[in-house]
Amino acid sequence: MDTHHITDVWDRVFGAQPDPGLWLVIVTGVLALGAVVPRTAWRLSRNAVTIAHEGGHGLIALVTGRRLDGIRLHSDTSGLTVSRGKPHGLGMVLTAAAGYTAPSLLGLAGAALLASGHITALLWGATALLLAMLVMIRNAYGVLTVVLAGGTFLLVSWLTTPQVQAAFAYAVVWFLLLGGIRPPFELQGKRRRGGAVDSDPDQLARLTHVPAAVWLGFFHVLTLCSLMGGGRWLLGL
Repeated sequence: MDTHHITDVWDRVFGAQPDPGLWLVIVTGVLALGAVVPRTAWRLSRNAVTIAHEGGHGLIALVTGRRLDGIRLHSDTSGLTVSRGKPHGLGMVLTAAAGYTAPSLLGLAGAALLASGHITALLWGATALLLAMLVMIRNAYGVLTVVLAGGTFLLVSWLTTPQVQAAFAYAVVWFLLLGGIRPPFELQGKRRRGGAVDSDPDQLARLTHVPAAVWLGFFHVLTLCSLMGGGRWLLGL
């Protein structure tokens, strides 16, 4: 690969692309809402939120010095991330808190990239994160879903027009921002019915002696604030 070609690739990935029209931003937001609100669509699209949720646990476990044993993704859209290290302390708290916050925070980061025109960088960054996550997947369904997700990002970034790339990137970010809101409400409903007795908020309550309801409230606040902040960036407000 010659220097000129390397420069072209670098500019393509890290250079800024033109902002799409406001109509595209709004349409992709409506489409993302349609993937989150209807129950039938959510049963399928929730798999993507689970990827982000478990990926958040795994990433923070590694960043805080824990040993990541593996990640499993299941067809019922549940997942499990197993890490080793001290069963208490800041690293464990951050790891436990990362799941329900990851989709919204990833969406917020994506909105910041899109607001600065870095559409291709977002697509390549997402592909890289999914590839890194694939190494730690420990079941067949998980491998399938992550390969499909990563392959989609890669194909869109290489084979489609800038307009299609922009539409896909905005739809993904809107989906993360909107989709991040629903799981804490679902968890709240399960807890009200006496289920989910060992959920992330329950683990955080044991680790911090702060009630699980407070942690659940924190998830609500963070996901809603991420939507408001990310939505403003996406809409150029």
